[in-house]
Amino acid sequence: MSEQKYTLEAIQQELNYLQLLSRSFRNSAEASTEIINLEAILNLPKSTEHFLADIHGEHEAFQHVLKNASGDIKRKVREVLSDELNDKDMRTLCTLIYYPAEKLALIKAERGEEDMLDWYALTLRRLISVCQNMSSKYTRSKVRKALPKEFSYIIQELLHESTGMTNKNKYVKAIIEAIINTGQADNFIVAICNLIQRLAIDRLHIVGDLFDRGTGSHLVMDTLCQHPNFDVQFGNHDVLWIGAAAGNRACMANVLRLCMRYGNLSVLEDGYGINLLHLAIFAMDIYKDDPCEEFGPKLEDNVTCSDKTRRLIAQMHKAVSVLQFKLEAEIIRRHAEYEMDDRLLLDKIDYEKGICTIGGKRYSMRECYFPTIDPNDPYKLSVEESEVIERISHSFTTSEKLQRHIRCLLDNGSMYLVYNGNLLFHASVPMNPDGTLKEVYIYDGYYKGRALLDKVDTIIRAAYTDNDPKLHQFAVDYLWYLWCGKNAPTFDKDRMATFERYFLKDKTVMKETKGSYYTLRNEDATVDLLLEEFGVEGDHRHIINGHIPVKTLKGENPMKAGGRLIVIDGGFSKPYQSTTGIAGYTLVYHSRGMSLVEHQPFTSTEEAIRGGSDIKSTRHLVEKLTERIHVRDTDKGRDIRRRIESLRKLLFAYQNGLIREMQK
Repeated sequence: MSEQKYTLEAIQQELNYLQLLSRSFRNSAEASTEIINLEAILNLPKSTEHFLADIHGEHEAFQHVLKNASGDIKRKVREVLSDELNDKDMRTLCTLIYYPAEKLALIKAERGEEDMLDWYALTLRRLISVCQNMSSKYTRSKVRKALPKEFSYIIQELLHESTGMTNKNKYVKAIIEAIINTGQADNFIVAICNLIQRLAIDRLHIVGDLFDRGTGSHLVMDTLCQHPNFDVQFGNHDVLWIGAAAGNRACMANVLRLCMRYGNLSVLEDGYGINLLHLAIFAMDIYKDDPCEEFGPKLEDNVTCSDKTRRLIAQMHKAVSVLQFKLEAEIIRRHAEYEMDDRLLLDKIDYEKGICTIGGKRYSMRECYFPTIDPNDPYKLSVEESEVIERISHSFTTSEKLQRHIRCLLDNGSMYLVYNGNLLFHASVPMNPDGTLKEVYIYDGYYKGRALLDKVDTIIRAAYTDNDPKLHQFAVDYLWYLWCGKNAPTFDKDRMATFERYFLKDKTVMKETKGSYYTLRNEDATVDLLLEEFGVEGDHRHIINGHIPVKTLKGENPMKAGGRLIVIDGGFSKPYQSTTGIAGYTLVYHSRGMSLVEHQPFTSTEEAIRGGSDIKSTRHLVEKLTERIHVRDTDKGRDIRRRIESLRKLLFAYQNGLIREMQK
């Protein structure tokens, strides 16, 4: 690029900006050096992106997939050390990389002290080799920023020295011996293993639904909030928890109900400090004569639960479900534009006959014991219910950890993301049956497509600001609508049939009809329409969704529209695995193409550490590129090229005396 393309007049128009830039690059030499550095970065291979969706609180499986980088770390170990490792040694080394502190403790217990010295020397050399390979696609600056402070200098020396030369080999050997002799081998191994994990995944995308069902939503959030480079596209379970933290009582009731349904009280009590005592006392009193048979928790096979505890959870489950229907009615009545009057069912019950009338048709109820419902005013909260929800509301809105996690989610999340030629959103962009974008009324007007998702994103954030009290109150209510509203992009079904599933016998009335998007997304025209609508550029464009589990057992393909739309909800959530037949997907996008990794169920962290077991994964090629992608071909590359352009203008200004150079 020649500097002759610039004119004095054009540069003078940008002089204010260039003078600000000159504070960082004070003379021609500094500007030129930065240009050289940035030009070099443009020619590095594209770093690896990992896409996950619908984690649903399965923290052990989620953490293991991050630790093994969906199998990429084992692949790298095999690539670097296949000549010297048998299968057992391969498993041991990989497990050490995934769980360094825990695996070290086991190895030290099995070996003698003298044997450990030799083991340390060999293992450190192997880990350094793997780390050198993993760091090769990054600049030294980026690797340096990822290094643990206590070993930063030593690791830099080891990563950038070749063991092929005699002098360098002695140098590296001396460093390793010094690490062992000073008693720092354990700490160094933990540090370099964590660095390998960090380098394996450069950018992590979570396409919605971190919360609910699994036992560790809070642990998933702990892990995610510590990750150095991630983003989230909001799912309906995420906005449900955002709503609960923002003070929406209907969202709180839904959160409680789901935790009761799957027996996850520890997430509430131990994870977020939500006080359930008053709910428990209330439920035991109100439903002391009710077996609550339909409300027993759905527990995993390996979870033991006493009959007394199971009954208490069932009582709390029913109590909070009834409370939910009443609280939801308050929102539905405030917002006629939601068009959700069909969800007002408590006043459609004949409490004496046990019949509920829906759409003019009468349905028999499984049970009709509702001691807190006044048939003459069925949506009115009892005095006890009001007291319970007030105490619960206080717990949600004052939980320091929950508020911190939600702030992390808002800081790193959005309704959608366009990144490196991929459009990410959790569930849907509402569409009409004819394939056109559906207009949806929100707050002050009609929105569709990208404008709709932008508006929703603004409203979600308004629930956490008080700049406009009217908008704030609307936003808090709307977070519940995003959970279950028929035109909500995070849901997009005609209804959430919770009441019908709990209380009615006829299964046909429980059906939830998906919006048109879920059918139309199989068509090329739909994918093209949405990619253009969201301004996605490039020759290898994709849409990436979650939300609807892919039923692989029934032959469903996660790749739609010829592989240009990919659904990556493969069943991280254990309740879905009997339907999906697998235990989740990871989509991996690296410099040579894109692969879909299909995971089998994860046993446990303990078994992985002790037995060296790993998640069994199958890799399916989505797209193999004829030419390797470099940084210059990515969104980051586009930003770097803009920065280079600005620096070249600054260089021109220096060389033509428009800005005075500063010397060191």
